[in-house]
Amino acid sequence: MRKIVSIILLVIAALGIRLSLKEVRFGEHETEVGKHYVDEGRDETGATNIVTSVVVSYRGFDTLGEVTVLFIAATGLGAVLTAGGGGKMRKTEPASLVLYTGCRILFPLILIFGIYIFIHGHLTPGGGFQGGAIIASGFLLNYLGCRERRISRVASNLAESLGGLIFVVIGLLGLVFGGYFLLNFLPKGTPNTLFSAGIIPIIYIAIGFKVGSELASIIDNLIEES
Repeated sequence: MRKIVSIILLVIAALGIRLSLKEVRFGEHETEVGKHYVDEGRDETGATNIVTSVVVSYRGFDTLGEVTVLFIAATGLGAVLTAGGGGKMRKTEPASLVLYTGCRILFPLILIFGIYIFIHGHLTPGGGFQGGAIIASGFLLNYLGCRERRISRVASNLAESLGGLIFVVIGLLGLVFGGYFLLNFLPKGTPNTLFSAGIIPIIYIAIGFKVGSELASIIDNLIEES
């Protein structure tokens, strides 16, 4: 019975994907979703990275939901570890010389690289989630090599809160100026330049700091002794 149900679900999912890429009729006009993104995405959003156009513009509300899910997961993990009596660091041996030296040299470079990734997300592959994950990996290296260092909870909470607040406020401003949430109301500028694509770079910067602070908080919570 489970195999039959699994096959049915796979068939439904395959049909859904096929129909989403197929020509869809809107009144007297027909459009192909994927072709429309490729052909019109640059002109409509100002972003040369079509993936960015889809993630932050065409389905930006869904991206806001993904960020919310990550926030809930980080909050839930912190609550579980706090309820379990966490908060004390494990007694560990000092890191090796190679790891300690690598931490001191590479940590700031990783942060700069992560910031570069989400600032240029509308121009090149990358974006807020990828840049935030890179920043979190830098904090993981920091915990492994420089074990006496800890993340600032105040700064982490501030970055996380401001990132989410900026995302929502920009969406509401689109509702005010154009009548729908996350409208790209800012000038799109010249494609292939840093100051282009309207609200997309701002949203990616907000997502980058939010995702980076949340993942770093999760790592910080997991290294505490429960």
